[in-house]
Amino acid sequence: MYSKRKIEYYHVKQDQVRFSLDIPPIRYNLANLPEEIIEWVEHHGFDLISICDRKGRILYVSSSIENLLGYQPSDIINKNVMRYIPKRLHHDFIDTFQFDTPYRQRFTIQLRSITEKNVWVDLVVKPIQIKNPKKTIFLALVKNISDKKEAEELLIRSEKMSVAGQLAAGVVHEIRNPLTSLKGFIDLLKAGINRKEEYYNIIIDEIEKIEKISTELLFVSKPLTHNHSYQWLKPMITDVITLLNTQAVKKNIILELICPEDVVVYADRSQMKQVFINLIKNAIEAMTEPGTIITEVKKYEETCLIYVSDEGPGIPKQLIHKVEEPFFTTKEEGTGLGLMITSRIIENHNGLFKVMPDVEVGTTFEIQLPHYDPNKIEQEKT
Repeated sequence: MYSKRKIEYYHVKQDQVRFSLDIPPIRYNLANLPEEIIEWVEHHGFDLISICDRKGRILYVSSSIENLLGYQPSDIINKNVMRYIPKRLHHDFIDTFQFDTPYRQRFTIQLRSITEKNVWVDLVVKPIQIKNPKKTIFLALVKNISDKKEAEELLIRSEKMSVAGQLAAGVVHEIRNPLTSLKGFIDLLKAGINRKEEYYNIIIDEIEKIEKISTELLFVSKPLTHNHSYQWLKPMITDVITLLNTQAVKKNIILELICPEDVVVYADRSQMKQVFINLIKNAIEAMTEPGTIITEVKKYEETCLIYVSDEGPGIPKQLIHKVEEPFFTTKEEGTGLGLMITSRIIENHNGLFKVMPDVEVGTTFEIQLPHYDPNKIEQEKT
């Protein structure tokens, strides 16, 4: 079984160099490209190099494709590149790929091998403008990252189960309270007390409370999924706050959500909830005094910003740059994986994650994500 993760993409605007040729090469291969392009290729490194036209037709591919995917170069020359991308990713790849950008584009994607196995690769694409005749070709560098992906997902699953185990103890108390209430009302009903209708409503409310909390805990404990879809952001944060409220109440901490206008994000629900669990749980553990943890969502033209702010002791400035490193933690019982995993998930959602510097009180984490037209939700259903 291969992972069903959707395409992970991020733009690299620091890559300002633009490539152009006066006329197409007599033969498409690395040796016929200008020195500046060859230097760019050598700088990035690759397991496989290819050149395609604007329609996706493969004009050149290096012989190393046999080691990576099992094909001979002659097997795929003049074939369309989409034949070697799993069908379930076609729509997302075409929707994400920017044909007219001068910058390089970078994807984490799967390619289909000759044995039908899907191989995780890091794909860097750079346009080359040809002046006469005027057209664009695309230089693609491919690097096998299957081992890295497997190790990363193992870390995420490990941290996910660790969080689920820690939350379970708190949820037991949250379930025990409504169960005690239910037992008391059932005893009253058995005794033949009046006002049954009122008690029935209270019993239903308590059962719904148990159901909501247990459902969220089960959701956290499930294996990590890779099913991206368009969905509202606010309900995901609300569900996480419901789950973590028990831990917060024990320390007299209020969990507050400020979201004047909900936004639609393209995300994997399981992974995105994991992000908010990591950040809010981390904030609860950091606070030694009663206070408030605020999760705030701000909508801008193309992106939304999500802030998670606590009133704890904060992270020393000299350590801020280390928070995304694996196994770095300032807590005695911390694993040092939570923030690293959070950063990876946000990157995989075409977003940015950072610790806000120069915050007067506590720590503030910032997440930047693209948001989309709400009509996308209905379009996806049809």
